[in-house]
Amino acid sequence: MTSSPPALTRIRVGSAPDSWGVWFPDDPLQTPWERFLDEVAECGYEWIELGPYGYLPTDPGRLAEETAKRGLRVSAGTVFTGLHHGPAVWADTWEHVSRIAALTRDMGADHLVVIPAFWRDDKTGAVLEDRELTAGGWRELAGQTERLGREVRDRFGLRIVVHPHADTHIDTPANVARFLDATDPELVSLCLDTGHYAYCGGDSVAAIEEFGERIGYLHLKQVDPRVLAEVVAEQVPFGPAVARGVMCEPPSGVPALEPVLAAAQRLGVDLFAIVEQDMYPCPPDRPLPIARRTRAYLRSCGAR
Repeated sequence: MTSSPPALTRIRVGSAPDSWGVWFPDDPLQTPWERFLDEVAECGYEWIELGPYGYLPTDPGRLAEETAKRGLRVSAGTVFTGLHHGPAVWADTWEHVSRIAALTRDMGADHLVVIPAFWRDDKTGAVLEDRELTAGGWRELAGQTERLGREVRDRFGLRIVVHPHADTHIDTPANVARFLDATDPELVSLCLDTGHYAYCGGDSVAAIEEFGERIGYLHLKQVDPRVLAEVVAEQVPFGPAVARGVMCEPPSGVPALEPVLAAAQRLGVDLFAIVEQDMYPCPPDRPLPIARRTRAYLRSCGAR
């Protein structure tokens, strides 16, 4: 008989609207927010992210009431940024960020997930800008991200965690390392997304071992290697790749999550590990059974 893995005492697991096919504040193809909250609680999760701003109620009193009555708490908010464009985009960026940061703080969370801008449209594949940043672009990205980290910390008491993402400039292991080397650890931490990192050729266990002191948050997902090989060969944009099923239900894809979680536990710090499967669009009855099985799988990995 095989023994159970050791309990992951430093890992707090949760899920997100993304795992229910939610990418936008309002979309008729998406699961209604009340159903998402009901179902994520039914699966045994205690932690959620806010998802796209405006999907869940933005009044903190109402959202606190809706989450509390289901035994849920918020781990983080999410913002999208184009900080490599420099100071010219700061005012619009801060207007966007400050609304989400305020709600995140009011819900008792400590983290703000920061996703860089896409270099190609995630629906049409239209190329919006060069895939590789210039040296000047890297300087602006690093400097403006540090500025964001400082402002979010000082004004809202939150820690930013930057999310490497397919079809952005912070994607491959080399670009992640370059970004971390250029930014202040006191201001900028990393949200390591296991699926996106694998999508872009990375090894999450190696990343945790190499960048351990910079890891501030985890997103858990897997990629289907067969679908990934197709979308890379065909240069398919991220959105259509998701529609093809490139992000798949654990444990059928890569990376294996048990060693990732074990490596995170060895860091000796408390970390959120939030499930995000990326399956927009999807039928409304599809997410719940997957979420139940995923929660059971994470328990089998030691995430109680």
